[in-house]
Amino acid sequence: MSNIAALAALGFLGLCFGIVIASGVVAFIISLGIVPRYAGITKTADKVRLYEDCSMLGAVLGNLLFFFQGSIPLGTLGLAVFGLFAGIFLGSWVIALGEVVNIFSIIVRRLGITKGLGMVIIVMALGKFSGALLLFWKGWWM
Repeated sequence: MSNIAALAALGFLGLCFGIVIASGVVAFIISLGIVPRYAGITKTADKVRLYEDCSMLGAVLGNLLFFFQGSIPLGTLGLAVFGLFAGIFLGSWVIALGEVVNIFSIIVRRLGITKGLGMVIIVMALGKFSGALLLFWKGWWM
């Protein structure tokens, strides 16, 4: 087999494995109940299937974009909107995982927090936000 054919085969395998992993991550997100919970909160429970399909489509398209090293020229405003949605996604992920393992109730009980739990969560979010700003300001992501 020539080098080009071997590289093409490896590339195809990498793409397939990436799609499998992305699908597993989306299935995990769906099984945690993030999508149905948001559908319930927004009173759009009849559209859960559409939300799950969009999650899968996003995973596959993100995988393709990463694999082929493409870029979407959206400018600074597009980057800000993407950052907002990525932050919402990450926050949802953290909260869902925290609820699954009941980490918040364990921390509250062990630390003896009786008041101000909302403030604790806000401070955690502000810490994450300031850490991300520092990361980009210092250029550590490069």
